[in-house]
Amino acid sequence: MEQSKDSLITDVGLAAEAVSAEDESATPLHEIESLCMRCGENGITRLMLTRIPHFREVIIMAFDCPHCNERNNEVQFAGELQPRGCCYSLKVSPGEQKVLNRQVLKSDSASIKIPELDFEIPREAQRGTLSTIEGILMRAADELQALQGERQKVDPVTAEALDRFIMKLKLYATGEVSFTLILDDPAGNSFIENPIAPSIDPSLTITFYERTPEQQASLGFLADVSSSGREHETQIGSRVLPSNQTKNEPHGSVGAKAFQRSIAQGNSEEFAATLFRYSAPEEVMIFPATCGACSVQCDNRMFVTKIPYFQEVIVMAMSCDTCGYRNSELKAGGIVPDKGMKISLRVLNKDDLNRDVIKSDYASVRVPDVDLELGSGTLGGLVTTVEGLITQILDNLDRIHGFSCGDSLEDWKKSKWQEFKERLRKLLTVEEPWTLILDDGLARSFVSPVTDVIEDDHQLTFEKYERSWDENEELGLNDMDTSSADMYYDKVVPDERTPKEG
Repeated sequence: MEQSKDSLITDVGLAAEAVSAEDESATPLHEIESLCMRCGENGITRLMLTRIPHFREVIIMAFDCPHCNERNNEVQFAGELQPRGCCYSLKVSPGEQKVLNRQVLKSDSASIKIPELDFEIPREAQRGTLSTIEGILMRAADELQALQGERQKVDPVTAEALDRFIMKLKLYATGEVSFTLILDDPAGNSFIENPIAPSIDPSLTITFYERTPEQQASLGFLADVSSSGREHETQIGSRVLPSNQTKNEPHGSVGAKAFQRSIAQGNSEEFAATLFRYSAPEEVMIFPATCGACSVQCDNRMFVTKIPYFQEVIVMAMSCDTCGYRNSELKAGGIVPDKGMKISLRVLNKDDLNRDVIKSDYASVRVPDVDLELGSGTLGGLVTTVEGLITQILDNLDRIHGFSCGDSLEDWKKSKWQEFKERLRKLLTVEEPWTLILDDGLARSFVSPVTDVIEDDHQLTFEKYERSWDENEELGLNDMDTSSADMYYDKVVPDERTPKEG
């Protein structure tokens, strides 16, 4: 590809923006005039953005100096940092060779652990690996075996103990012993193949979590605040408040304006319209927060409102002016209910697609008509509509199931996924009635009725059920001790409610 000198891009930032703006299938090539470190003259750096199937985008760079013939090339990872980290836990039973053949994508930031062996593959080892369960374990054994000759000369005792450990590791790689493999990636860009996707794999558990400040730092997204020499401060007009103080804006022109801005930046106009359909906020609270993408200090806006037929909810919206990251959440307020709730909606026409849906971050989603089932925590908490929920599932299928695309996918698997996506798209046209089921152990999900009295909506059913011990354990309710609060309410509250005499 030849370009004139006038067409050369002289700024790396502009080149990166140009590369990201191009069509992915076009594989654009951009040239930048850059300094040669050998002779000091100007050479040409060529950049190309491409995508590796099952992995992510990469930027390929090649430098060529026509004056001294210096050449070098480099590959840097591109793509996005996922909003949350992910942790995959796979249980391998003895004798199941097929499980060992599952594909595993380990990104640069991921670590692998086997608790039964007290063994860990850190993020620095096997960086950017696409392999199988067996391949990862055998590679780890080979790398440990590589320096055994030198260890035997220096420390025979340690070398002998390591030989025994390598034998155990190879035994695990053959599938003769049951074990648990844990893949933890704060960046959220790693995967373990689910061969029966989109159905839920009983031996594979996926957990999404918020990154800690330490994990943000390890990913290179920690803001440097030491140069300021003081705590983060937030300015309101001419007032400056420390970061440990919460700001309250009363309801009215200021509060409503702040709420409109926070919701509009946090998500979309549909999100704001859905919430205002029920009630306006009485008070908007603003407090300092940390951006989940770049760790820069920003504002998080929150208000409490009541949704009819549902309960008190807390709406939070955060936007970062530095990197443009936006996020909005809805959390249920009040006490933890004694029972879980299963919501079933029979979708009969397109009007039902406009029903408002509140999906908590714990709720699971099922559509039996297309064999769709999403486990707890998938997609996080949402405030959307029935149509928006199905659309978001469609948009996130390729990211959630990292091995469902790419030119290396087998034909029968590719046709299976295409058929499944087509069945999902037909849900949005409502060619046939179908059923949406939200199962929430905390009873913090909701689907709006179309009648003034919720009991008159015969397409919508709410079913309460007793949570199992395992569900309470997952929610952390079994170890919750409220005895101190119970003693307070038993003694203080009845006295306060006793009517005064005279």
